[in-house]
Amino acid sequence: MATHSTASCTGSTLLQPISEIINLPLDQVNFVACQLFALLMALWFRLYLHPSKTSPFVRHVVATLLGFYLALFCFGWYSLHFLVQSGLSYSVIVFAGLEHMHKYCFIVTLGYLIVCQITRVYVFDYGMYSADFTGPMMVITQKITSLAFEIHDGLAKRDGQLTSSQKYLAIRRMPSLLEYFSYNCNFMGILAGPTCSYNDYMAFIEGTCYQPRHQENSNGKENGKYKQTEPSPKKDVISKLCTCAVSLGIYLSLCKLIPVERSIEEDFVSTTPFYLQVVYLYLSMLALRPKYYFVWTLADAINNAAGFGFNGYNKDGSPRWDLISNLRILEIEFATSFKLFLDNWNIQTAQWLKRVCYERCPINPTAATFLLSAMWHGVYPGYYLTFLTGIAMTMAARAVRHNIRPHFLTSDSHKAVYDVITWASTQVAISYTVVPFVLLTVGPSLKFYRSWYFCLHLLCILVVMALPVKSRHHRAKEQLDGVLKTDSQDQQSGHSSTENNCSQKEKAT
Repeated sequence: MATHSTASCTGSTLLQPISEIINLPLDQVNFVACQLFALLMALWFRLYLHPSKTSPFVRHVVATLLGFYLALFCFGWYSLHFLVQSGLSYSVIVFAGLEHMHKYCFIVTLGYLIVCQITRVYVFDYGMYSADFTGPMMVITQKITSLAFEIHDGLAKRDGQLTSSQKYLAIRRMPSLLEYFSYNCNFMGILAGPTCSYNDYMAFIEGTCYQPRHQENSNGKENGKYKQTEPSPKKDVISKLCTCAVSLGIYLSLCKLIPVERSIEEDFVSTTPFYLQVVYLYLSMLALRPKYYFVWTLADAINNAAGFGFNGYNKDGSPRWDLISNLRILEIEFATSFKLFLDNWNIQTAQWLKRVCYERCPINPTAATFLLSAMWHGVYPGYYLTFLTGIAMTMAARAVRHNIRPHFLTSDSHKAVYDVITWASTQVAISYTVVPFVLLTVGPSLKFYRSWYFCLHLLCILVVMALPVKSRHHRAKEQLDGVLKTDSQDQQSGHSSTENNCSQKEKAT
């Protein structure tokens, strides 16, 4: 196994002996080693290149050079694609007109990523799960496109045309080339992200990230005594590293014991009762998730160790380091709806999809968002099967929530029953939906769905047809009308609060 992976690894072979000893592909060993090295560099970066000790220019240069070094170690000359993609997109941002710059940048950046994914999948190593150079390019694509839209919002739109979150994210001056490459390719996030906003990253580099700038995250104490001292990420970093260790241990122990591929084998399907097939599917997907928990939590810990990720204070005064966290494990495992699961899984990617697609697409934003997500993930047919299924699942789950859930809110016991049923349904629906994402190809994916008689697809169609759901714009209009009606009543009774009313209107909008 290790020998085979050496031939396909494009990065350094320095750790080949370790790869052979632990019998893991060399590119995966390189990835973990680089992330551990980045963790050490993050501690050094926070202590010795603190904003109080050095200039933003030096911090930008060091973060960028370390990022390029890690990319070269992991991917060799393939890391040049990071520079080419970033360089092309920066040229579009600088030389294209502000009115359409964000659209051109989106097309160029996503198009370059898709071309690289096509060549990697269909020319070099189809079906290979190991780390590859298009993984970091996916994160860079998120950053570049987010940056383009935020520049457009800041320089080509008036504040009245922006939502509160768009105002906060809007970029009011064109980034320099060094700032641009530092944002895209810094050592903390070049290998596994997560995506962050440009303004948050610049606040981290300049040392202003501990000031309560984002009003959505303020809780009163941020503006009081807690903001005077710089909080330490030590406790959170240690906690996240422990989570990484547990996740890695679980994944290595279970991933080969209950593989998803077993669920489409003829003898398994023919001899296993259907209810046990359902249980096996859930357990096999449960065994896969710790891999993502490990990668994303380690990336989060690296950023926190460098001092990036501070997100205000909790009510008890303890610091929060979840500004760029990519997942919430407990909320994922105990999610009681399809939406709750997706909201807590790959959070920064969900935020990116929301900001560049869902909020801006005038026609069927849900379908457009799922399609963009599939294109961004890659060119395996299984991705498109998963996200097409996800559209149906989302619409059905929304219909159930709007029409059935209110009947179970009459008492705590009824709500508890509803929560148990929806938790089990959500876990089965998620597992059913992502099977093609794991199997990758059309044949095995359809074989799995046929063994289940496409039952959840058909159920979703029936639910959507039977249970009406109001459109997003209709719901927003009703909510706004309700707020305005309440405002009018409050004004007549003389007890209205101007500040509270404005906040309610903004929420409704």
